[in-house]
Amino acid sequence: MPAGEIRYPSQPAQPTELSASSEDDEAWVWEQIKAEARCDAESEPALASYLYSTILSHSSLERSLSFHLANKLCSSTLLSTLLYDLFLNAFSDVALRSAAVADLRAARERDPACISFSHCLLNYKGFLACQAHRVAHKLWTQSRKPLALALHSRIADVFAVDIHPAAKIGKGILFDHATGVVVGETAVIGNNVSILHHVTLGGTGKMGGDRHPKVGDGVLIGAGATILGNVKIGEGAKIGAGSVVLIEVPARTTAVGNPARLVGGKERPSKHEDVPGESMDHTSFMSEWSDYII
Repeated sequence: MPAGEIRYPSQPAQPTELSASSEDDEAWVWEQIKAEARCDAESEPALASYLYSTILSHSSLERSLSFHLANKLCSSTLLSTLLYDLFLNAFSDVALRSAAVADLRAARERDPACISFSHCLLNYKGFLACQAHRVAHKLWTQSRKPLALALHSRIADVFAVDIHPAAKIGKGILFDHATGVVVGETAVIGNNVSILHHVTLGGTGKMGGDRHPKVGDGVLIGAGATILGNVKIGEGAKIGAGSVVLIEVPARTTAVGNPARLVGGKERPSKHEDVPGESMDHTSFMSEWSDYII
């Protein structure tokens, strides 16, 4: 083993999609996180106390995640004890825990820089911002809007990720790097979507009502892309980095440029066979758009 390389414990067989319940999957991921934390604590004693307080001292994923988020987002007037109780109560919801596990898997499987589940849990601000947003959204739907907005403000301050608490987000989400991501109030993001840094899902002006993008399952949105208005981004579509999208993008179609055009032309758009949000393939359309660099 090369000097400095950490070798994590071998992973047990993963539960299959057909046979495993969400509780089984959650238990498996939590066991992996604890094993990774023990390995890290042994290899780097300077982190042992930190890893014990954030992971190893807790009996479940929701307790560890609630503790970590509370300490990240607390302030002199928004106490960590209050936030811990708030998060722990929210993560008693099986759907929120299932989404968190799917988001952990998304980072581990799609991002080659993600070396472990514990690394994502502790250090990926896109993951942490997304989980905190899920709690803010739950508060919003319970008509606890002042608290939802206060939490939203802290998330934006701490993680540089601004997602309105009313926005609806699916599971299996990867906010890669995450800095500068903005998601408007009426935006909807489907399942297994990957979004890079400085992406905006915004409105087109001062009008109220349903005014933000609707992003389908399996979409990949490149760095710095801006999608404005109540436009639909179809399932499995791909938005090139730096693009400005003001039009509907059909399913499994690539849009690039400013203003964005559909690769291959509007009548015969170039369609890809993979799921971009999962494959993270940014370049498969390059032969048909040779002047565009993503």
